[in-house]
Amino acid sequence: MTRRRFRALLASGVAFVSFAVLSVPARADLIVFDPNNYVQNVLTAARELQQINNEIQGLENQATMLINQAKNLASLPYSSLAQLEASIQRTQQLLTQAQRIAYDVTTIDQAFTRVYPQSYSGSTSSQQLIADAQTRWKNSLAGFQDAMRVQAGVVQNLDSTKSQIDALISSSQSASGALQAAQSGNQLVALQTKQLADLTAVIAAIARAQSLEGARTVASQEQAQQQLSRFLNYGQGYQPQTVQMFH
Repeated sequence: MTRRRFRALLASGVAFVSFAVLSVPARADLIVFDPNNYVQNVLTAARELQQINNEIQGLENQATMLINQAKNLASLPYSSLAQLEASIQRTQQLLTQAQRIAYDVTTIDQAFTRVYPQSYSGSTSSQQLIADAQTRWKNSLAGFQDAMRVQAGVVQNLDSTKSQIDALISSSQSASGALQAAQSGNQLVALQTKQLADLTAVIAAIARAQSLEGARTVASQEQAQQQLSRFLNYGQGYQPQTVQMFH
């Protein structure tokens, strides 16, 4: 009941009571009716009713606030964490499957000491020179193959990345509260981080292949110098001798 309507009804009741009192003739045996007291009682009841209405409105506001808080605390029903972890694991597996010289400092140092020497001694056999050259060529070939495998794995992740982005954007747009919107944003950031990790893996694989090829080129130059030196200083060269052509 609104205040305007209540006041109209209250005014009508007071007018009716006043009319009734004025229209009734005075008799000694009638019960005395005090219109002022009646009006005060009605006004008191009206104030109490208005207070109750205010309390009800306050309870409704509190209920609305609690509902909104519950929406803000509701978790996002969609999660791409498992797919992100699986994608990163696949890229990591491709990196750990690197052939011949792996991503390990100790292994790299040992391989360069053995197959990529800074110089060759004169006592190194020709067979050893050829074997080292072949090993370096195989290392470079394996490095380029590994780089292409990592690139292929990252490209295969693009379909999964696209579906995750679509799902997260849809979840963010239909978020019912602040928590869901924040979780959607966090998962989008995680997805971008995964893409950066894939890009880092590709760059690392390509750089590894280029490094192996560069090291092969440098070692081959050293080997070529050693072989040229041997060719130019092969033994004592030609020595004239007296021969008998006719018997």
